[in-house]
Amino acid sequence: MSKKLLSFLLLLPFIAALACSFGGDSSGTEGFTDSGTPQAQCPANAVEISIIYAPESQLYLAGEVYDAINQFNQAYVEGRNPLTGQALASGERPICVKGEPGSSGTIAQGIINAVIAPNNANVAKPTIFAPSVSHWLALVNYQAGRQLFDLADSPPTALAPVVMAIWESRLKAIQAKNGSEPVGWAELLAVLNSPNGWADYNVPGNRTTVYYGHTDPLVSSTALSTLIAEFYASARTNSSQPDFRKLSLEQVNNPQVQQGVRNIEELIRHYSSRTTEFKEYIAQGPEYLDFVALEENDLIYINQGKTEYKPPEKLVALYPKEGTFWHEHPYAIPQANWVTDEQRQAAKTFTEYIRSEAVQKKVLESGFRPVNPAVPVGYPIATELGVDPNQPTTILEVPDPNVIAAVQASWQFVKKQADVLLVIDTSGSMAGDKIDQAKTAANAFLDKMPAQNRVGLVTFDSQPRVLDFNTNALIYLDPNNQSSLQPLTSFEGGQSQVRAQINALEANGDTSLYDAVQQSMELLKQSRGDQDDRIQAIVVLSDGQDTSSLTSLQSVVELISANKEDRNPIIVIPVAYGGDADINALNGIARASATRVQSGDPENIQRVLEIIGSYF
Repeated sequence: MSKKLLSFLLLLPFIAALACSFGGDSSGTEGFTDSGTPQAQCPANAVEISIIYAPESQLYLAGEVYDAINQFNQAYVEGRNPLTGQALASGERPICVKGEPGSSGTIAQGIINAVIAPNNANVAKPTIFAPSVSHWLALVNYQAGRQLFDLADSPPTALAPVVMAIWESRLKAIQAKNGSEPVGWAELLAVLNSPNGWADYNVPGNRTTVYYGHTDPLVSSTALSTLIAEFYASARTNSSQPDFRKLSLEQVNNPQVQQGVRNIEELIRHYSSRTTEFKEYIAQGPEYLDFVALEENDLIYINQGKTEYKPPEKLVALYPKEGTFWHEHPYAIPQANWVTDEQRQAAKTFTEYIRSEAVQKKVLESGFRPVNPAVPVGYPIATELGVDPNQPTTILEVPDPNVIAAVQASWQFVKKQADVLLVIDTSGSMAGDKIDQAKTAANAFLDKMPAQNRVGLVTFDSQPRVLDFNTNALIYLDPNNQSSLQPLTSFEGGQSQVRAQINALEANGDTSLYDAVQQSMELLKQSRGDQDDRIQAIVVLSDGQDTSSLTSLQSVVELISANKEDRNPIIVIPVAYGGDADINALNGIARASATRVQSGDPENIQRVLEIIGSYF
């Protein structure tokens, strides 16, 4: 079975800049950028423009490598033209740029809403929209039913191919088994389908499956490019004309092609709405993820040691043999009533500045390939940082907008489905604001749950209890009689029961954390039946130390560790809730499951669980 294609992933902060409209006080205010440098004031008579940019661009627009926005504004404060360095001509108005990062998919939808549903909560009205890739500009035009963006007049500002970030040892193992032939989706799937997994590739350990992750293609540019690439790969495998140039609507809607994409998605360990999680997680080493789709600059960032964890070995960029997409970070000015002619011209001036030689050197320093030919590709686009300046050699053609929209629309049907047990501490220490905020957060967690997933609820005080969908009641768990329980139900049909039980939770009693985790593991394993192709996860929220379990932490850790050898291991994600949570115990559980302890308190627990909810 030959499944091909490319790369991708993650980018995006998941919750960022939903409603964006700039203006207000023309005098400006002085502050500080993310890099700590003073932020220039805007002259009183400045033409104010706004830009919402892909978060990874912050490195050189307003961040640790450079602060292009502030430098541009400062030149006007000093009476200089930032392009020429010369004094402003008589009558030449200064320009003031205000910028913020925003998830490309979220902002694209906000711009659509600004045109057709201006009362929506997510409305964005930037002067410049700078997503990672122009797919979003085409989608905005298509969904809005008008040409809001002229793609021919939306110049690129930084280039980054989408790559598979894979551990060097893993890639060498695949190449050794395949005679050093180029590697693509078929070769990655071969590991998944190999009887002994990585052991058949002489990789130490007993893990039989591949760990792969990517973000949400409704939000993330890298995920959208990757999903399109997966459709290309599957269409070429399941087409009578495998050498076609451009993906068609007929191919996207072909059930065989969709099944091929599902086969690729079988590699997924879990999803996320944000690149942030995967950049940090993969840096921990192969135990968490074998490969992940990233923009090339993200891989460089990891190998430079800028993540929380120092990678235990080198990540390398796999440029799949079937091809990939360039992300060109276009600067697009909407043809909309919130942009004046004067602002449009100012936006073009700022775009020209970003494309200038001086700024493009900073773009390169940030790990992107420059668009200005006066700046040659050089370090850090280098083999010692895991990338190849001579790649990619095969580029996929961008499909028509209706085809991109169809790929997005197929997402809920081709993605890997999940079984998720939400395990909530209801002991006495959770009384008051803690339990109330936990209920709110749990409901927000469910808000993000796709309808095709199955969900369940376990609570624990002095003993664990499970929501049995046979009786629609929370009942105490009997380890000897779990086979008769129905701990999971389709979210589409059972969310009302789950929400009702969550809203009725009360806090009292002791804490049986270890028993709850152990018995939740057993419930998930027993619920599989012949469905071994789903993400299975336990999200456990606890605010204190175990005081009443019959089992031990060591037994729980051993159970989770043994489960990692399964073809489809259960993921356990502990959430330490508040200042009294047993971090050592939760960290031991997380390490055994190759995850990380998430930290929450009554003020941020909703956001924490919303992010975790995006994994499924």
